[in-house]
Amino acid sequence: MVGIVGYGAHLPRHRIKVEEIAKTWGADAPSYKKGLMLKEKSVPPPDTDTITLSVEATKNALRRAGKLDPADIGAVYIGSESHPYAVKPSGTVVAEAIGAVPDIHCADYEFACKAGSEAMFVCLGLVKSGYIKYGLAIGADTSQGAPSDALEYSAAAGAAAFIMGGENVIAEALHTYSYMTDTPDFWRREYEFYPQHGGRFTGEPAYFKHTLGAARGIMERAGATAKDITYAVFHQPNGKFPLRAGKTLGFSKEQIEPGLLSPTLGNTYSGASPIGLTSILDVAKPGDTIMMVSYGSGAGSDAFIWKVTERINEVRDSAVRTRKLLDENLTYIDYGTYAKFRHKIRKNE
Repeated sequence: MVGIVGYGAHLPRHRIKVEEIAKTWGADAPSYKKGLMLKEKSVPPPDTDTITLSVEATKNALRRAGKLDPADIGAVYIGSESHPYAVKPSGTVVAEAIGAVPDIHCADYEFACKAGSEAMFVCLGLVKSGYIKYGLAIGADTSQGAPSDALEYSAAAGAAAFIMGGENVIAEALHTYSYMTDTPDFWRREYEFYPQHGGRFTGEPAYFKHTLGAARGIMERAGATAKDITYAVFHQPNGKFPLRAGKTLGFSKEQIEPGLLSPTLGNTYSGASPIGLTSILDVAKPGDTIMMVSYGSGAGSDAFIWKVTERINEVRDSAVRTRKLLDENLTYIDYGTYAKFRHKIRKNE
């Protein structure tokens, strides 16, 4: 049995409402609230970056992993499209912070918003092969959105961390599946601060083609239908897309809502579907099955089917639940503070 032995999330407590962003640019806030089901999003303060979020999420994962010695973690992989350094790894900082160095392999992963699931996929494979005892996979981002661009209403921050192993498993990995094509719907070139996107191409030929392709592929491999799976979580750039994908596949709203966080969290990019998975694990019962499907522009999706074990009841409340991070102890900010936090106001050089 190989799967998740510890999981955790971390979210900034600062939020900005879509009305506040719309008011600044004279935009129509109701179109984002109703059309894309976005109400507000998380905002990282100036002292928080992908590494900070990753360390905090990992601490929660370690708490749920019980007596696991960080020195037994053989790999730390962080998937993100907002690594703080262009040349310097994020993984070594996290490994040092949790006491997992020096006998460890570290790498930073990039694949737009599926970089986190990419790290999960590789850690699972290394553990299953026996090459390492435990692997730490993280999906984290402090997402970028240009001022007044549609992305600014959703680009948020958050992280999820998963320790993969073969002992004391919380959720067994039953199946994995990936689906890829060259579909450039979203990109950010070297030296550019903000990403660009193909607008109307981001839906049908990009998100839905790959998300549905990966979901159908793994369900066929598992010999399962939506009725055979307890919960499903999809990449969530907004609130509308994952619900539509789930409905197309036959999932009910009740199967998706426990992991649907984007309406009040925003799009955490590499952390989106992994954070949703942590929220489902917070409420899942032994024997439940969970399908997770990521999506990354460029383009591709990774899919997993997990089966929750009896151990979940022992460790679930060893760390803060994701919904508590999402809904409690929040601080709402105005656009000026948000612009300062996100370095949108810069001096001419």
